[in-house]
Amino acid sequence: MPSWIGPWEIAIVLVIILLIFGPRKLPELGSSLGKSIRGFKKGMKDGQAAGEETVAEAQAAAEPIGAEPPTAEAQEAPSAPAKPVTTQKSE
Repeated sequence: MPSWIGPWEIAIVLVIILLIFGPRKLPELGSSLGKSIRGFKKGMKDGQAAGEETVAEAQAAAEPIGAEPPTAEAQEAPSAPAKPVTTQKSE
């Protein structure tokens, strides 16, 4: 808890909330706040699961059909060095 918020400040805020909403409305506010937080958490989990599914589908679509994974020989074969690019100056 921040150092500038003490027990007296919290008590004052709670008394003001009680005066504004009244004792009958506070349980309803608490339950609606709890439902909102649970809904937000559920939405975050669903969104993350949907995102992971989308990534998996995109990766599956990016792989060529009928392509085999590279063999160990193909991975170990050295590639030829690239030729340096030279530019010609026109005079």
